[in-house]
Amino acid sequence: MRLSARNKITARVTSITHGEATANVALDAGGLRLVASITVEAVEELGLAVGSEVTAVIKASDVILAVPG
Repeated sequence: MRLSARNKITARVTSITHGEATANVALDAGGLRLVASITVEAVEELGLAVGSEVTAVIKASDVILAVPG
């Protein structure tokens, strides 16, 4: 798989919460928790299950940073 996105994080699926059309897939990326919201259809097509190893590809037009203050 070749992608133009540079923000790729290896992770393991820790839980999947199915909604009617969307599923929240919780990931453990080396101790960092990420959650991806994807379609239920995509979960099925990818064969995702707890324990699956995945690559989270992050492509965003905006990233907002905050500092204490």
